[in-house]
Amino acid sequence: MKLREQMPELTGATEWINEEVSMDELKGKATLIHFWSVSCHLCKEAMPEINELRDDYDDDLNVIAVHMPRSEDDLDIGVIRSMAMGHDITQPIFVDSEHKLTEAFENKYVPAYYVFDEEGKLRHFQAGGGGMKMLKKRINRVLGIEEK
Repeated sequence: MKLREQMPELTGATEWINEEVSMDELKGKATLIHFWSVSCHLCKEAMPEINELRDDYDDDLNVIAVHMPRSEDDLDIGVIRSMAMGHDITQPIFVDSEHKLTEAFENKYVPAYYVFDEEGKLRHFQAGGGGMKMLKKRINRVLGIEEK
């Protein structure tokens, strides 16, 4: 995806965990979409910080997890649910076992983070471990929050 492109529709989920989200529910708020996988060590390391963003920006930011399997072993829904519970992933999880949303985003990485403004336009993308300070800075910019 290129910056300022519109967020793809959240369609094609094999299943939703926690709750299903419609595009209408996302309107008027910035959105963080993070791609992760049960077999991704860096994803697990980053999850506490993603959960912190989810909790700190609860009123201003939608947070949606997308489980992107990297192998056949990543397709077990029981393992995905267990991992989500074990890592306190309470936000909606789009299970993308057929890579439909992954392809719509043209995403190749886990972890990967996409920040959309309240109009649904992509404002920031980053992939890989670390970089949480940069992600928070970009979210603050989209939300119009002054850095201290």
